[in-house]
Amino acid sequence: MNKILIFTCCIFLFSCSQKQAETNTTTTQQDTASNIVMLTNAQLKNAGIETGKPEMRSMPLQLKVNGLIDVPPEGMVTVSFPLGGYVKSTELLPGMHIRKGQTLAVMQDPSFVQMQEDYLMAKTKLSFLQKEAERQKLLNTTKATSDKVYEQTISDYESQKVLVSALRQKLLLIGIQPDGLTDANISSTVAIPSPISGYVSSVNVNVGKYVNPSDVLFELVNTSDLHLALTIFQKDLPHIHSGQKVQAYLTSDTTKMYPAEIILVGKTLDSNRSATVHCHFIGAEPPLLPGMFMNAQVQVSNTNSIVVPEDAIVRSGSEEYVFVEKDSGQFEMTPVQTIVSGGGFVALSSDNNSLINKTIIKKNAYSALMKLKNTGEEEE
Repeated sequence: MNKILIFTCCIFLFSCSQKQAETNTTTTQQDTASNIVMLTNAQLKNAGIETGKPEMRSMPLQLKVNGLIDVPPEGMVTVSFPLGGYVKSTELLPGMHIRKGQTLAVMQDPSFVQMQEDYLMAKTKLSFLQKEAERQKLLNTTKATSDKVYEQTISDYESQKVLVSALRQKLLLIGIQPDGLTDANISSTVAIPSPISGYVSSVNVNVGKYVNPSDVLFELVNTSDLHLALTIFQKDLPHIHSGQKVQAYLTSDTTKMYPAEIILVGKTLDSNRSATVHCHFIGAEPPLLPGMFMNAQVQVSNTNSIVVPEDAIVRSGSEEYVFVEKDSGQFEMTPVQTIVSGGGFVALSSDNNSLINKTIIKKNAYSALMKLKNTGEEEE
């Protein structure tokens, strides 16, 4: 009885294994078949599809990328005030042009008066202690006074010098010139001058508002030194270096080119596996604004590589493909890695050199892609 049971179990396990293997084989065949399109001669002719083999050629290649107009860190300024105070007046609006030294706002606070008072009183006392130190020095020379009194006077004088110097720096910090300060021109207001020439990009205050030292009052941008920050993907970085020429253009006007030159190539990759490449515009600064989106063509040096016509490349999802002839009338959609394009051709990575002797669809490959997708929908 036990032998019969064991024999039955073995037959059952063998049957399940055979069915699983058949299922895996069928799935593999279906996955492969889903990338193969069948085209008759009539279909090839009606769709205008042409076939041929890839070529090895040396050609001037252009890398098509995109990026944003940017300014260097010194061209963007955040304006704040080192002491708390009320905004007495400001005439700024976003977009206004400003000159270096122009008054951005006038601040008012009683603490400004107190700082000026403290400085003038400390300065007056310093003058007295200086004369007192000179008198004590003469008296100590003739031993008319003790060394202790003389040393105490010198200590008071030096301490007062430190106090005057510290108060002087506080006044300079808020824009008050201590050299011309007298009891006749003490003021409760302080003007905030612009540190650069450029444009106002943001206004965060209004008249009467109290601001703290950490508050941002204005944001300024200097557009006289614009940069173009291009996004270059990892696969294209080996072809990029400083000194390469760039032709940039706006998406709204592809006929107007702005020449630029690469000055810095980023050394780190972001989450999208891309690096930032900085370019400087050549000649007069273009009438562009920070944040504008631009397309660009980077001139890559001549290279000998396998190339296919642009019409041979199709994109499905995030990948690029060509259709390779497997048999008469059968074409398999094969993934490829493109490098750069130019003159109607696309250069492929050296990983795709095995395609050099194979026949591919060189024209109207998207017609084959549509036929492949339609066939897949009908089977479903």
